[in-house]
Amino acid sequence: MKNLLLLFMCAVFMSSCTSKNEKIISLYVSNSGTTQADGTEKQPFGHLKEAIAHAEKLRVEDKNSAIEINVLPGDYYLEHAIHITPALNGLTIKGAGADQVRIKGSKVLDLNWDTFNENIFVTSVAENLDFDQLIVNGTPQILARYPNYDEASQYWQGSAPDAISKERVASWKKPEGAYFHALHGGKWGGFHFKITGVNEDGTAILEGGQQNNRGSKPHEEFRMVENVFEELDSPGEWFLDTDAHKLYYWPADKTTLKTSKIEVAVLKDLIQVIGTLENLVKDITISGMTFQHTKRTFMEEYEPLLRSDWSIYRGGVLFFEGTENCLVQDNEFTNLGGNVIMVSKYNKGLNVKGNHIHENGASAVSFVGDASAVRSPSFNYGQFVSFSEMDTISGPKNELYPRDCVVEDNLIHRIGRIEKQTAGVEIAMAMDITVRHNSIYDVPRAGINIGDGTWGGHILEFNDVFNTVLETHDHGSFNSWGRDRFWHPKRKVMDSLTTAHPDMYTWDAVKTTIIRNNRFRCDHGWDIDLDDGSSNYHIYNNLMLNNGLKLREGFNRVAENNIMVNNSLHPHVWFANSQDVFKHNIVADAYQDVGLQGWGKELDYNLFPNEITMMKSQIYDRDLNSTYGDPKFKDPANLDFSVQEDSPALKIGFKNFPMDQFGVQKESFKTLAKTPEIPILKDPSEKESSPVVAWLRNNIKSVESPQEQSAYGLNSAEGVIILSVWKNSPAAQDNGIKKGDVILQADGKPVKTIQDFFKINVENTTDEMDLVIMRNQSEKTIKIKTN
Repeated sequence: MKNLLLLFMCAVFMSSCTSKNEKIISLYVSNSGTTQADGTEKQPFGHLKEAIAHAEKLRVEDKNSAIEINVLPGDYYLEHAIHITPALNGLTIKGAGADQVRIKGSKVLDLNWDTFNENIFVTSVAENLDFDQLIVNGTPQILARYPNYDEASQYWQGSAPDAISKERVASWKKPEGAYFHALHGGKWGGFHFKITGVNEDGTAILEGGQQNNRGSKPHEEFRMVENVFEELDSPGEWFLDTDAHKLYYWPADKTTLKTSKIEVAVLKDLIQVIGTLENLVKDITISGMTFQHTKRTFMEEYEPLLRSDWSIYRGGVLFFEGTENCLVQDNEFTNLGGNVIMVSKYNKGLNVKGNHIHENGASAVSFVGDASAVRSPSFNYGQFVSFSEMDTISGPKNELYPRDCVVEDNLIHRIGRIEKQTAGVEIAMAMDITVRHNSIYDVPRAGINIGDGTWGGHILEFNDVFNTVLETHDHGSFNSWGRDRFWHPKRKVMDSLTTAHPDMYTWDAVKTTIIRNNRFRCDHGWDIDLDDGSSNYHIYNNLMLNNGLKLREGFNRVAENNIMVNNSLHPHVWFANSQDVFKHNIVADAYQDVGLQGWGKELDYNLFPNEITMMKSQIYDRDLNSTYGDPKFKDPANLDFSVQEDSPALKIGFKNFPMDQFGVQKESFKTLAKTPEIPILKDPSEKESSPVVAWLRNNIKSVESPQEQSAYGLNSAEGVIILSVWKNSPAAQDNGIKKGDVILQADGKPVKTIQDFFKINVENTTDEMDLVIMRNQSEKTIKIKTN
C-alpha cells in the first residue's frame, strides 16, 4: 500500500510538471485548408506562413508553451522563405513524412505552348519571372548548354575546351546572360562566370570567378557553357528569353506538354532560423518533410574561408544563425540549387539527423564560423600576419562560431552538381563538431572537409565515405587544411617560427580532432588527406581501401591501428620536430615520403607486406620493431578486413575493430545506400617482380632478369638499378649517382638486391657511403653522401 501511494504521488507530480512546463499547442496545415481556418485538425490552415503567423500570436499570449505545427500530406509552395525568430522558441514543424510532404521553392505555371520548330515548343511567361530551374513532372530539366549533358562524362557531365571559343561565341545572337563554368587551373574546385558582353577581339567578357579562394585561370580543357539559346539542341533542354519573356523547351521523350506539370524555381532559401547572441533562437525542430526546387546561388556574394582553398556563399536552403539545441531530422533534401544546410556563426547543439540529401547544387551540411572570431586571420594562400603584429593568445576571440553540433545518420550523395568546391560536410572556424554514421559518396571533391585548425575538437566516426574527388584533383575522401597562425607560404619562415615557438600550432588547433572507425576510399586522391599545416589529429581504427593516408607538414598527428589496403603512409614535407606518431598500422607498401626534414616522434610496430618495404623505413632508424607478412584478412571479398587470430599484425599490437558499423544505420537508408567498390588486393610477394622503391627520393629496383643483365652490361643478374634521380638528393651531389647506374657494392659489401642495399644502409653510421657501380658498362668507384 505504501509503495502504491508513493507511485500515485509521483504520477500526480509528473502530470503537473507536464501540464505546467511542457504544454503543447498543436496547429495543422493542409494544402486544402480554407480561409476560415483556425489551425485545428478539422480546419487546418491552408499555408505554412499562416500557421507561423498564428504561432507568433499564441506565443505572445503564452510564452512557455511548446507549439507544434503539423504539416499534412501535400505540396506546399512558398512565396517567401519562412523566418523563425526567438519569438518562436520551442517551435516544432513536423511533416507527415518526407514521402508525403513537399516544401517547394518553385511555383506552378499554367502555360499555353506553341510549336517553334519540329522539336522545340515556346510559350510566354510573366514579365517579372526569372528562374534557372525548370521542373517537368517532378524532374529537373537541362538549361540549354554546350556540350550536351552526358551523365557518363566526368567533368560537368560534359566539358569541352571550345565552350567559349571566339567561333562559338560568334555563333550566338545574344551571348549576354550565358553562364561559363570551368574547373580551377589545378582542378582545385571550380569557377563560375556570367558573360556580360563580347570584346572587340571576339572573346567573351566575364563577370564572376569569386567562388574559389585559390586564384587561377579557368582550366583550358574542362569547360562548359549554359543558358544560350543556340545551344538548345537536344531533348530535355530549355531556355528562358528574359527580354521577350519567352520559354523555349525541347520535351524529353514521351513528355506531353498539355498534361505535364511545369514548375520553375523562384526562391533560393526556404527556412531561415535566425537569432543573435543576445536573443537566441532555441529548441526548433524541423522534421518529416521533403525540401525541393530552389534557385542556384553560384553567382551570389562569396567570402574566403581563411587561407583555405574555399570561398563560400553564406546561405542555405535551411539557414541557422544564433541558435541553440535545434533539430533537423528525417527530412529529404533534393533538387536544390545551392547549399542545403548552412550553420553560420554562433550555433550550439544543432543536430542534423536521419536526413536524405541528394541531387543538390552545392554542399550538404556546412558549419562556418565568423572570421571575427579568429585571432590574426589571413584570407588567402599567400597572405600572412607578421609575428610582431600577431595576436598570440590561443583560442577564439569571440563566440561567433558553431560548436557542440552533430551530423548523424544522414545519407548524402550526388551533391556539388554545379559547384565543385563543395563537401558532404564542411567545417570551418568551428569547434567540437561530431560527424557520425553518415554515408557520403558520388561527390566532386571531399566527402568531409575541415578548412582550418580553428579550433578542433571534432569527432569523425563510423562514416562511410567513397566515390569522392570525382571531378577535381589533389584531395581526399577526407580533406583538411591547417593554414593557421603558425603557417607561412615561405617554408623557411615557417620553420623558423615553429622552431622558436614549438607549441604555436595549438594557438588555433586548441583541441585534438579525432578520426576513428571510418571507412574511406578515394580513387582520385588520398583516402585521408591532411594537407597544408593540418595539426593536432588522432587518427585510429580507420579502414582505407585504396590510396592510404597523407600527412603533409603539420604537428602532433597520431595515426595508429589503421588498415591501408593496397597503399601506405604518405609523409610529405614534415617538419624536423613534427611530433608525429605512426604505429600499430597495417600497410601494403613502403612509405611514400616526399621532402622530409625529420621522420617524426615514432614510427614503429607496423606490419608491412614484405621485407623490402619495411627495410626502407629502417634506414632512418624507424620501424625497428615492425614486421612483415600477410595480414591474413578474414573476408576481404565482403569488405571485412579484420585479421585472423594467427595474423602477424596482432603480434605488433594491432587490434581488430568493427567492420559492420560504417555509414548509415537507419534501416530505410541501409537499403538505399551504396557501398564502396571492393578492392582487388595486391600480391605482397616479392618473387614475381622487384618493386620500385624510393631511396633518398631516387627510384631504385633490383636487377631481376637476363634482359636487364644484358642491357646494363653486368656479369650476372644482380645489383640495384638507379631508375631515376632527384637532382637535389644528397646521393646525386658532387658527381654522385646518375640515372642508369647499377650499384654492385656498398661499403665493400656485395649488393645483389635491394634488401642487401638497405641492410648496408641500416648498418652505416656515417653520412657517406662508398659504392662500386656499373656505369655505361664500366665499373666505377664513387663516394656519395647519404645526408
